[in-house]
Amino acid sequence: MYCQHVFLIGMPGSGKSSLGRRVAQRLHLPYIDLDQYIESFEGMSVNEVFRQKGEAEFRKLETEALMSMCGFEPSVISTGGGTAMRDENVNLMRNMGVIVFIDRPLEQILSDIKLDRRPMLQAGGKEKVVELYNERYPRYKSVADYVFDNGQGFYNGMDQLSELLGKAMQ
Repeated sequence: MYCQHVFLIGMPGSGKSSLGRRVAQRLHLPYIDLDQYIESFEGMSVNEVFRQKGEAEFRKLETEALMSMCGFEPSVISTGGGTAMRDENVNLMRNMGVIVFIDRPLEQILSDIKLDRRPMLQAGGKEKVVELYNERYPRYKSVADYVFDNGQGFYNGMDQLSELLGKAMQ
């Protein structure tokens, strides 16, 4: 029986959602996408929250959502790209489980990211992706309990990641 959450952090387009669903399935845990959780609670898309309420309000909602997850059964949780940038969120995640940085090379992210689905990236295009990557990458590495290299495709490391997380969560 697992006793803590797994939080997947990383850049938009790093594979957090795809990996999260598959790892949760292998570990027989619920899967939660933090952005989708916020969308269901707010009744609007993340893009709409950003447009109507602004980034500061979205970040507040993100922290509130993490707090509410304290009472959930252990789950695999994919976070938004900016979640780990706030100390308050990192402290919550550390207290509630393990943090895994899904590390994917910038070139791969740039080659297939869908900018229209990412509110922080829509206006700035790929230049904004590069800027955020350079800003966030050191933070992701410094707050993570584990780093998963998703540069070779997640199927290549799925067994390793599932095994690592299974051990870390017990």
